[in-house]
Amino acid sequence: MFIARSSASQSSTANSALEGSVNWLSDLMTGSLAVTICVIAVAFVGFAMLTGRMPIRRGLMTAIGAFVLLAAPIVASGLSQLWQSQSSVVYAPETTENGDLQPGEDSEPSQYDPYAGASLNSQ
Repeated sequence: MFIARSSASQSSTANSALEGSVNWLSDLMTGSLAVTICVIAVAFVGFAMLTGRMPIRRGLMTAIGAFVLLAAPIVASGLSQLWQSQSSVVYAPETTENGDLQPGEDSEPSQYDPYAGASLNSQ
């Protein structure tokens, strides 16, 4: 019985240690240290591009890489919020003034043809 408690407490400790290390790593990759390294890298790459030692395409790849690294958490949270808002959309049926459901109206087909372009009307 003592062994079962010991292994259960060790697994919860291991999970919290793993979670803590992942949080530390993500804070390190998106925190002030990462911003400082990206600013210094873009400055050196910009200087190398100005002196002609580095092609412009390679310098732009460095700037885009820094943007992707620093903007990843913001983009991920925006996409997750977009996903959650789309999954919870509920459309209400049309109702009349007294609250009764209104059947769909049958409308006549339109004579407008968006694909006609410059063709002549044969009617």
